[in-house]
Amino acid sequence: MKKPELLAPAGTFEKAKVAFMYGADAVYAGTSKLSLRTRTTMEFDDLLNTVKLAHSLDKKVYVAMNVYARDNEYDLIKKEASYLDEIGVDGIIVADGGVAEVVKEYAPNTELHISTQANVCSLHTCNFWYKNGANRIILARELNKDEIKYITQNKPNGLDIEMFIHGAICYSYSGRCYMSDYMAGRSANHGDCAQPCRWAYNLYVEEKNKPGEMMPVEYDEKGTYIFSSKDMCLLNDMPTVFDIGVDSLKIEGRLKTEYYLATVVNAYRHAIDDYAQNPNTWNPDKYMKELDKARTRGLTTFYFNDKYNPDIQDYDGKQINPDYEFGGVILSTDLQGVSTVEIRNKLSVGDTLEVMIPNKLEPYTFTIDKLYDMETNEEISNVNPGVKEQKVKMKIPTDVGNGYIIRRVK
Repeated sequence: MKKPELLAPAGTFEKAKVAFMYGADAVYAGTSKLSLRTRTTMEFDDLLNTVKLAHSLDKKVYVAMNVYARDNEYDLIKKEASYLDEIGVDGIIVADGGVAEVVKEYAPNTELHISTQANVCSLHTCNFWYKNGANRIILARELNKDEIKYITQNKPNGLDIEMFIHGAICYSYSGRCYMSDYMAGRSANHGDCAQPCRWAYNLYVEEKNKPGEMMPVEYDEKGTYIFSSKDMCLLNDMPTVFDIGVDSLKIEGRLKTEYYLATVVNAYRHAIDDYAQNPNTWNPDKYMKELDKARTRGLTTFYFNDKYNPDIQDYDGKQINPDYEFGGVILSTDLQGVSTVEIRNKLSVGDTLEVMIPNKLEPYTFTIDKLYDMETNEEISNVNPGVKEQKVKMKIPTDVGNGYIIRRVK
């Protein structure tokens, strides 16, 4: 049985380390100016370190240059393409035909991947890009399972197919949106989306015989989230995903936290491996139980099973799981078994924590017995995150490693 690559987002070098630790086969990142997530902080030194780490683990790094470029940006595109080729990234992701031509010339040793922003919806378009040097197509998210399977069964040999399986969905067609540029002066197509589709709105209607007399449309105290979509989740559809035969399964979220990344990657890693090993006894419930701990919105299969799926819009807005939150990251552990933890939310003696152990689906659960001040080593009852990174010492009654993620059970 063909096991697809699990591809995770890496907005920073630290997030790349987390993704690899919890099971990603590859990560995708972006330069600070030429990808569609310019608020990530993956600068050139971070990219170089990410590539070195990935290759030492026999894993891969793909870099997005999927901006829709103006002519005055091509000198920078040439410079960055040459640099990415030099440091040995495994693929460069583009959406613009002009950028693709430049990448082929200035990064001749690097695979060319066609972004979901290019709206590849058909085998014909796959063939076009393959003839023009593409090694991989990242399909438009609007395709359903039958359309994807037709492409995978008829694509040219040597052309990889990648699809999204989890994460936020843009309200606009494959992210081709001008709403942010219009409302906030921040161009989504140049990587600086303000996400106005996630904002709450107040609506009014006007009766045609009473011009100027505006009547409010009913909504709750939060307003109404008429543009906000649920997050895609295809974990329950893993048998169908395997049957389709795509080469890479992609998780969205370069701006998400390390906690979100670790939780989602870990759940899909085990779901993929367990299904590949024994599909007859595979059950998604235990993976969904873990995945749900990092849920930020409602979940939907989008158009994967039904291109007329009515269950897409997230009218309730953001939905953070009330039972779990990001506790912290383990930085180090001394010979006495006392760990230094960089906290992300308030921690108190008596709190229940879960340590996410790489290569294990179920976390290790314990209760904080004692906390120690970083500077004085004196016992304290609680610690709060401040403006700067806040650290605390605690004893964790199991073997842990640097970079392990901790959840707080609220």
